[in-house]
Amino acid sequence: MAITAQMVKELREKTGAGMMDCKKALQETDGDMEKAIDFLREKGIAKAAKKGDRIAAEGLTTIKVEGNEAVILEVNSETDFVAKNEGFQVLVKELADHLLANKPASVEEANGQTMANGATVETHINSAIAKIGEKLTLRRFEIKTKNDSDAFGAYLHMGGRISVLTVLEGTTDGDAAKDVSMHIAALNPKYVSRDQVSQEEVERERQVLTQQALNEGKPENIVAKMVEGRISKYFEDVCVNDQAFVKNPDQKVGKFVESKGGKIREFVRFEVGEGIEKREDNFAEEVMSQVKK
Repeated sequence: MAITAQMVKELREKTGAGMMDCKKALQETDGDMEKAIDFLREKGIAKAAKKGDRIAAEGLTTIKVEGNEAVILEVNSETDFVAKNEGFQVLVKELADHLLANKPASVEEANGQTMANGATVETHINSAIAKIGEKLTLRRFEIKTKNDSDAFGAYLHMGGRISVLTVLEGTTDGDAAKDVSMHIAALNPKYVSRDQVSQEEVERERQVLTQQALNEGKPENIVAKMVEGRISKYFEDVCVNDQAFVKNPDQKVGKFVESKGGKIREFVRFEVGEGIEKREDNFAEEVMSQVKK
């Protein structure tokens, strides 16, 4: 029988499996919904899908550098224990290899691509979920390129809890680039330089600082001068070029890179689980709430 888009949608909602997996299951079972569900369960795919409502906020970040190309990525798991699992670490490496070789534009595009083993990325991750028993997700990645006259700095902190990929222009000093990445891992700046900070953000900060100074009872005639001094401190907090270098606090990071004949073009910093709301399960509180009902 003909497999309609509505049938595929229904099966996907029931199992959470990928679109292509659902279509194949329906084709294999001649459109029988219950048999298609069993087909997916037998393949371990529906089992993976049932974990879809869990929060995957642990995991690993990693970096792969190959010549003038590099990829930084984050793959999430539900627990830190699984992040240390050898099978999970192999999956992360396989995904890094695939992303760098195929250069998809988004996670959605990556999930639909076929890997070297013939499975889609989504199916390959689902297979790993079936074996490991936790929800796993390719959360994000960025691919960067450089010229022969530039340098990549790749740094992994705490075995991949934080990863930083920095691109230096005008120098091939990989050690210097790695030192900058180590600094970025520690201080977590948002921008390379002041000119990257939007005028709106600077103005918003200026208004907040002005009000703070007025609330402190400072005379209006000196508030403006005070605010400009505090704005300069703000730039030191958010711009890596303006920060005191962790390996030599007497020198700014930008000046350190200049001493190597280069400048920071860009950086990417991934920290596992940042921005994901983690579910805090408190069994004692849950029991007490039930007792009080």
